Amino acid sequence: MAVFGTRPDTIKMAPVVAALRAAGPAIAPLVCVSAQHREMLDDFLALFGIVPDYDLDVMRHDQTVTEITTRVLQGMDGVLARARPDVVLVHGDTSTSTAAALAAYYAKTPVGHVEAGLRTSTIWEPFPEEMNRRLTGRLASFHFAPTPRARRNLEAENVAPADIFVTGNTVIDAFLSVAAAPPAVDVPAWRGLTPDRPWIFVTAHRRENHDRMPEICRALARIAAFPQQPQVLWPLHPSPRVAPVAHALLDGVPGVALVDPLPYDLTVQSIKRSTLVLTDSGGLQEEAPCLGKPVLVMRDETERPEGIEAGTLELVGPHGDAIVAATARLLSDEIAYARMSHANNPYGDGRAAGRIVAWLLARLGDAPYPAEFAVTQA
Repeated sequence: MAVFGTRPDTIKMAPVVAALRAAGPAIAPLVCVSAQHREMLDDFLALFGIVPDYDLDVMRHDQTVTEITTRVLQGMDGVLARARPDVVLVHGDTSTSTAAALAAYYAKTPVGHVEAGLRTSTIWEPFPEEMNRRLTGRLASFHFAPTPRARRNLEAENVAPADIFVTGNTVIDAFLSVAAAPPAVDVPAWRGLTPDRPWIFVTAHRRENHDRMPEICRALARIAAFPQQPQVLWPLHPSPRVAPVAHALLDGVPGVALVDPLPYDLTVQSIKRSTLVLTDSGGLQEEAPCLGKPVLVMRDETERPEGIEAGTLELVGPHGDAIVAATARLLSDEIAYARMSHANNPYGDGRAAGRIVAWLLARLGDAPYPAEFAVTQA
């Protein structure tokens, strides 16, 4: 059973669901969604052709983390009693994942953690995601790490090496698949954006950045006034801590387009046509470098240090002057831009989901382990 419920983990679990289906009849996949992000979830389910077997429908307006966790935990209790899956697969760091993993533990059902082993130096950033992923890691029996560093993080926490498999990140599977498809619309013409001017794709919504949202908005207004006339495209998260602030400070600013959340295919095509990405998201730190797009990370901590080391990411924090200075450098310094855009993305090759399913078939059945498994244990 695959369990997910937000926009990011739906994208990242969709390739896993597809790979589970392709492994039938050896595997009979089930899907349970929490609908932690109801408005954004349904379009993504349709895009990936996923019809849930169970829908907890937990979302409420302006919900707290405690409310999400409680409703998912209670809902999963009944689902697990009815479905009795052999394994529950959860993803990453959402409150849905942690609550579902805890419910599975109470039901004595093994948990497989997709995107396991990411860590920052503090449990408070990103909040609550960092603690979510750590708790899920303690509850999991099987750990699908995206990188060797993630594997080492788990081994340092005394996870048995035989229970860890380095797979790459499933978000790369989804991103590359969608990027290869023809765009649904002419992206440059959308919202009046023109292809002959720099195009900056923006996302910002993390809880730890809510108090810094006005500063981020003012930085974007300064960037839009650069002599290069960059265009800023920001699909706004529906959080009441984000959208109203952005509209109050950026509505009417020339070159800034504030739009509703985009379908995933249009998001991918927008990134594909962009010059660079400004984000506090986790997934975009992995996705955008696939297409050679430099990423400026508007966070003080990242659980993806491999990207910093590889040169695909630069950590600028949610600090206006740093955001403006780093963007100005990439728009004016061709060498600095080329250094980031040509760096090697360390997060995978688009085949992570297939590796996860092959490993499960070996661990739970009589199939051979993937050849990469021996390499990752060396």
